[in-house]
Amino acid sequence: MSRTGLERVVDRRGLREFLGLTDRVYADEPRFVPTPRQQIWRWWRAGVPMYVLRDRATGQVVARTTLHTDADFDVKLGRRCQLFGLTEFTGSAAEPLFAAMTATARAAGDRECLFGPVALLPNQAGGVITSGYADRGFLDSAYNPPRYVAAYEAYGFGRRFESDTWICPVGPSPPPEPLPDGLRVHRGDVRRLDSQLDLLRELLNASFAQLGYYTRISAAQLRRQTDGLAYLLDESLLLYLTRAGRPVAFVLCLPDISEFVVRVRGDLGRVNQLRLLATRRRYRREAVLIVKGVLPEYQGCGYQRLLSAQLHRNLAAGGYTTLRSTYVGRDNPASAAQFRAMGGRPLHGYTFYERMV
Repeated sequence: MSRTGLERVVDRRGLREFLGLTDRVYADEPRFVPTPRQQIWRWWRAGVPMYVLRDRATGQVVARTTLHTDADFDVKLGRRCQLFGLTEFTGSAAEPLFAAMTATARAAGDRECLFGPVALLPNQAGGVITSGYADRGFLDSAYNPPRYVAAYEAYGFGRRFESDTWICPVGPSPPPEPLPDGLRVHRGDVRRLDSQLDLLRELLNASFAQLGYYTRISAAQLRRQTDGLAYLLDESLLLYLTRAGRPVAFVLCLPDISEFVVRVRGDLGRVNQLRLLATRRRYRREAVLIVKGVLPEYQGCGYQRLLSAQLHRNLAAGGYTTLRSTYVGRDNPASAAQFRAMGGRPLHGYTFYERMV
């Protein structure tokens, strides 16, 4: 069947079709955790260009993607990238989708490569899993069938920033040891969440600046990313360490509500937020480590190990049995070592893709 060209989503009907594609692609796949619909709506209203590809004969949407750019990421990679994200496709639609994306990048005149899938940047979400298909996806992480990897690589995309997600059991933990003088562990506080998130943003930007894919997060970006976090947060799983009163390390975990998100097909609107709030104890058995970091000048001092030990104790005290982690670069053995020390194992192989245009 022939395909039409890429069609920009310009109205709510088009956006519903964009959202609905995953309901068909993953109709019999409970391991896929959709990006919350409210997040995609917010991106669309903010002007993120979203496109669909239709089957010419039926008019049915067979692929979707965003096509956007980011000047800071261009500087980071040293070339002008056509970013793509939220990218899904039926089995026969991959090649026409990639061809249309390439044509769009060439038509822009100044784009040197396609890079993605990112939503909207690698340090936010996106990626493709390359192994571990038997294990379900989870919050802020990817899940896709093996054919996605075959499709990207058959079309000439190369892997970038290869990583792994991790899964760790939560068991009994030893009692805490006295902290060295000047060090203090602090925990999250919903009443002061805005100020704590600002503090974590500065730690995050400083800790991750040296990573090849990371671009600085602004206060506005962080507010958008954490919108609605308060109703989900377990205060004992947001921790930061101060040295002589100065924040130097942090870790943020969230209860894993992936099964709820699957059940409501990604609809985390007000009604479902209330349902989740009423049943949140059901989702306090598994957690997701979203991000952790240490200021560069204090890396190698054991501060993340101290925080990880406290996190493990808090998880055990809260009745959690499993911790999953979003992707960790294979060039970051120190982070992987902490998960191995907890008895963890790699869960999904993970990559982004790049193709010169």
